Amino acid sequence: PYALIDVRDEEEYNTQQIFTANLVPRRLLELRIGQLVPVTTTRVVICDDDGQRAALAAAALEHMGYSRVAVMAGGLIAWLAAGYPTVSGVNVPSKDFGERVLVQHHVPEMPPEELHARLQRGEKIVILDSRTPEEFERACIPGGRSVPGGELALRITDLVKDPKATVIVNCAGRTRSIIGTRVLQRMGIPNPIYGLRNGTMGWHLAGFQVQTGARAQPLPTPSAEGLAAAEAFAASVAAEDGVRLLSVQALPGLLTKADRETVYLIDVRTSEEYSAGHIPGAQWIPGGQAVQRTDEVIAVRNAAIVVTCDGRVRSFITASWYRQMGFPNVYALDGGTTAWTASGLPLETGWPQRLPAAFAEAKAQIQPLSPHELQARLAGSRASLVIDIDTSRDHSQGHVPGARWLARGWLELRISDIAAAEDTPIALTCQDGVKSTLAGAALKGLGYTNICVLAGGMASWKQAGLPLETGLTQPVVQPADVLRSGTERSREEMIRYLEWEEELGRKYETRPA
Repeated sequence: PYALIDVRDEEEYNTQQIFTANLVPRRLLELRIGQLVPVTTTRVVICDDDGQRAALAAAALEHMGYSRVAVMAGGLIAWLAAGYPTVSGVNVPSKDFGERVLVQHHVPEMPPEELHARLQRGEKIVILDSRTPEEFERACIPGGRSVPGGELALRITDLVKDPKATVIVNCAGRTRSIIGTRVLQRMGIPNPIYGLRNGTMGWHLAGFQVQTGARAQPLPTPSAEGLAAAEAFAASVAAEDGVRLLSVQALPGLLTKADRETVYLIDVRTSEEYSAGHIPGAQWIPGGQAVQRTDEVIAVRNAAIVVTCDGRVRSFITASWYRQMGFPNVYALDGGTTAWTASGLPLETGWPQRLPAAFAEAKAQIQPLSPHELQARLAGSRASLVIDIDTSRDHSQGHVPGARWLARGWLELRISDIAAAEDTPIALTCQDGVKSTLAGAALKGLGYTNICVLAGGMASWKQAGLPLETGLTQPVVQPADVLRSGTERSREEMIRYLEWEEELGRKYETRPA
């Protein structure tokens, strides 16, 4: 078992990457590696463009106790020089899979112009938006309803009462609408079903208005009829696709090996359900996102993947998608949290605060400053150099006046450009104080002696009502860490993105299913 981790920033990765490399930007490495690669004896290969940032990231992992870490020599530059292939984009394995599903299963699509014309004629149409509620509220098709993709099979009977109404599934672009439409197609509901071709971006490009600020309505509680239909469907796809059932009695035994063998325990319910009570150790990724972003969830492909919900429907269906994507060891927890509590086992509530051990160690080394203490220091005779190591977008939206922005991945390599002397007073900031504390320990390791961090990060600075500066005025490196998505993109970016997604499916048009 191994994991291939790319520690560059999002835009760099989007431009060119090794297929199946998991993106973990350097600023998130300590925070995300524990979930992606939970077993510290796993072989971990770190890559970047030329090996420099990868070597620093590898040293950080070794410090965290990872014992089999390697750097890909020469990075992507050497990979390309050797003639090996790369791909572009983000979440490429999932998006490639979505286009394969579209081609091989002839998933029906409707162009935005046709949907608009039908709506104008007053036809009976139900628009189900399969994105997250947050995305829906930012921009949706007028008249649409938020039903995240992992909820479709469970709720469809109670959402669509008229068998003659046309059902449209949409997302921002293509993948989630294809997957959602395929679920309903395979389920055999009586309604005409279509995915909205190119989603909200296609709608926008066709010259139609998206709605902003719509509220996501609560999802209907499944009726006995709706639950029975969903359970029958879920059981059939799980059996057809080779999902293994795991009893709640067997799960603790599997988890006891989790220090030696990678186990991903994934809860695919809604955020409200997860917060109200989940199996200890389960990470929350709602079903639609778990399929859309597999590379943000799973880094060790042959690991045991255990999917859970409150029963069978959502876990069985998500697990069946993972099997179709080629993951070999996929389980659904039979009965989910309901069976777990019925067996007398406890649930955790709320949201786990899983700070890495490296944070406590870093915190012990670095002096915290309250917002007012930092403000006083900035007004002093030897003002601190303030460096913001969070995203360029966060920095642009508001930072400590005079702060320089430096991407975390370049911190050790470029700090001497702005702080040549090792006794330079440096104050590090991020949004919450965690990433900046970890970065402070890295600077101490380089020999810098006068490091402090803004306690509580920019959240505490704003809460104190202190002045903010906006814009990206003094970047030390050019930002490559923010990718715009959905209707945030320019018209040209949307067209390019959608063409890229469609191109992924071309190779499947000439292959047998």
